[in-house]
Amino acid sequence: MANGTDETILREQLVEQYKHVERIGLNELSSGNLSVRFGDNMLISPNGAKAENIAVDTVVEVSLDGEWQGDRKPSSEWRMHAAIYRRHEEAQAVVHTHSDHCVALASNLMALPGFHYLVGTFGGNDVPCVPYSTFGTQRLADDAAEALTDRTACLLGNHGMIARGQNLKNAVNMSQRLEIMCRQYLLARQFGEPARLTDAEWDEFFERARRNRYGREI
Repeated sequence: MANGTDETILREQLVEQYKHVERIGLNELSSGNLSVRFGDNMLISPNGAKAENIAVDTVVEVSLDGEWQGDRKPSSEWRMHAAIYRRHEEAQAVVHTHSDHCVALASNLMALPGFHYLVGTFGGNDVPCVPYSTFGTQRLADDAAEALTDRTACLLGNHGMIARGQNLKNAVNMSQRLEIMCRQYLLARQFGEPARLTDAEWDEFFERARRNRYGREI
């Protein structure tokens, strides 16, 4: 049992959401990975997983120190997921994607600025971008976990994005929202650099969002 949820249910949810992420175009082929906290460990998509071959019994249980058993290796990005779970107790699921518009922005090492109030649903007035590090490294894991201290998502330089959530569906929805916002920002830039919300406007947004629990459905 993990947080009162049966392991089989968590595995089924991970497989379902992995396929959903590819279906809506956030990942293609074997790019990206999903995980869910499982007690003191995590369940994570296997190395090389694709929508057509991931299954309940190919999902890998891994300790936060990287210990695992079985024939399937965990995703090469298990360190990044583990670092986020270690640093953020509230994180119950993590989603990493190579979605097009997130990659476009991250490849320019650009944060997503506060051009639209929905940027605030990630926890602040921007979505940061961490520097490039080779995939699967501890440096990348540490940078991503630190960037998520005050945010629920960040961009990964020359790589993609990663998000943490209260559950798998929430983390997937955050990932989709970030892709939408990056797409809209890049569209807006075709007419010049978009205006930013002011500090006063952000203060008003966060106060209203707090009162109305705005964005909790994401």
